[in-house]
Amino acid sequence: MIKILNTENINIKDILNRQIVVDNDADKAVAGIIENIANNGDKALFEYTEIFDKVKLDVLEVSEEERVAAFERCDKKLVEVIKKSAANIEAFHRMQLRDGFEIKKDGGIVLGQRITPIEKVGIYVPGGRASYPSTVLMNAIPAKIAGVTDIIMVSPPDKDGNIPDNILAAAQIAGVTRIFKVGGAQAIAALAYGTESVPKVDKIVGPGNVYVAAAKRRVFGLVNIDMIAGPSEILIISDKNGNPVHIAADMLSQAEHDPMASAVLVTDSEELASKVSEQIEIQLAVLPRKEICRTSIDGESKIIIAKNLDEAIDISNALAPEHLEIVLDNPFDVLNKIKNAGSIFLGKNCPEALGDYFAGPNHTLPTSGTARFSSPCTIAQSFKQLCCLLTFLI
Repeated sequence: MIKILNTENINIKDILNRQIVVDNDADKAVAGIIENIANNGDKALFEYTEIFDKVKLDVLEVSEEERVAAFERCDKKLVEVIKKSAANIEAFHRMQLRDGFEIKKDGGIVLGQRITPIEKVGIYVPGGRASYPSTVLMNAIPAKIAGVTDIIMVSPPDKDGNIPDNILAAAQIAGVTRIFKVGGAQAIAALAYGTESVPKVDKIVGPGNVYVAAAKRRVFGLVNIDMIAGPSEILIISDKNGNPVHIAADMLSQAEHDPMASAVLVTDSEELASKVSEQIEIQLAVLPRKEICRTSIDGESKIIIAKNLDEAIDISNALAPEHLEIVLDNPFDVLNKIKNAGSIFLGKNCPEALGDYFAGPNHTLPTSGTARFSSPCTIAQSFKQLCCLLTFLI
């Protein structure tokens, strides 16, 4: 059962601590994996794939024939949805394009800034609990728009040695250059150091488990990374007029991602808090991923009853959630009070899942309170900004 807390009886700072914690055991294991990949290349990759993914591969790269066949096998309705989602993502991110500039000064002095794309970007696409073609789109399309030459994707194979058809279809639509059947920390190491098969990249993006996060942290500096992503988060601000059925569904849409995911409702209504709690139990019982949801709801999630909406907003700003829903009749009235959030969903009919999969804004977002100082994935992450100084003194 989800916890219901009242701000009159708790210390807010104690319950809002979601800082990224380094798992020392995972970090130690990852250090050995990275060293092995750096020294032994493909040989180590094949060994780790057999150990962790329980499949023995002969070739690491997905061939063009495999890519085409997967696209053809993929459900046609799903392909159309992926194409529409890709179009929305492209339209949104094209608005982020920018040019360099020049400043001409006396004496023939010219100052300026050039913006050039990174040459090679590696995309990590998780496997395991679920398949996320949206992750392919959200990371590949901004890089493509920015002009990245080589977009290298890695993703763990299934027990038959394949990457799911929907992932490969999304890669085709998004313009991924090459794809490798490699997952986990070993995939991050391969992208960072390069192997006989996997090319070394300049930047690594994409979410993953604690081992992937630890690997990204360790290779940062050798290559650039987008961020260290923690478990998924959603925070919903609502008054008494919120729909408890919809709010519970949106909370569970994040709780199902990971046992450590956090789903939080902050409201000034005790009645709504009670109804949402009831709805969570009703809906959770029929979900296919209910075991994961149950762990998240009982452990990391909560309903907080605030004194008023101003206090609810203060709590949200302190938490700096990955996803924030403002479920109010007039959400724009409070929008300017929001200082920290990865992505904001305004109104009673704007579910978080719309942003995760289809609307266009990026779903690679800062977690664990890092929205206080960092931003979602944009095409700017695929650019380098070069400062230039040219003088013609006369």
